[in-house]
Amino acid sequence: MSLAASTDLLYGVHPVLEALRAKHLALHRVYLQEGRRGRAVEEILRLAKARHVPVAFEARQDLDRRTGSRRHQGAVGVAPAKVYLSLDELLETVRRLDSPLLLVLDGIEDPHNVGAIVRTAEAAGAQGVLLPTRRAVGLTATVARASAGAIEHLPVARVVNVAQAVERLKAENFWVYGLDAKGTRRYWDVDYRGPVALVVGGEGRGIRPLVASRCDGLVRIPLQGKVQSLNASVAAAVVLYEVLKQRVGTGPVSSAAPG
Repeated sequence: MSLAASTDLLYGVHPVLEALRAKHLALHRVYLQEGRRGRAVEEILRLAKARHVPVAFEARQDLDRRTGSRRHQGAVGVAPAKVYLSLDELLETVRRLDSPLLLVLDGIEDPHNVGAIVRTAEAAGAQGVLLPTRRAVGLTATVARASAGAIEHLPVARVVNVAQAVERLKAENFWVYGLDAKGTRRYWDVDYRGPVALVVGGEGRGIRPLVASRCDGLVRIPLQGKVQSLNASVAAAVVLYEVLKQRVGTGPVSSAAPG
């Protein structure tokens, strides 16, 4: 495992709440805005007391200065820096599962997109996310806030080479599908009920050609309007919930075989 720094800041009511709820994470301290009241604040205070996390109250301008932002919602948590797993470690966590689901983010640089994808992936039942070490955003406070705390529940691995990581996943019996506007198959024409990894490309350029060439297939989301593409987090959400639909049996599954 590796750490980018010894501590990190989480800001926003939901990220702080989820960090306090996460059994594997111990916050060092919580800062709340003086005079802030409400059900969420009471829940933060209750959880902090139960987990023996110190709570301090500060003026809003002090929280602005502490976070470098005015969007902290009056709640800030000081946490150990997010621990990234190695690919081996992530695979070990899912090896005993019948149908693990992973997300591979190929060079997404917008932290809001990464956070939104992590939030949806966790909600849809994914077991992990892979991020490249270069030319991509890491797990910043903005990502944590955009994920609404989901980043505290979903393991994240960093890999040096995404194309090689895709090959490794295939060797571990994953079917790897890239989301691409030029995909040869519609996303609902694929059977996602086995071990699956979905590759989502960066804003604008999409999946890099070398990474795309290593995938078992490229799937597209048909667009009926005049826009030519969807936001990366929206595209990921569409396909993630097709995976979930197939796995829980709430809708018909295409007769098309994997691959």
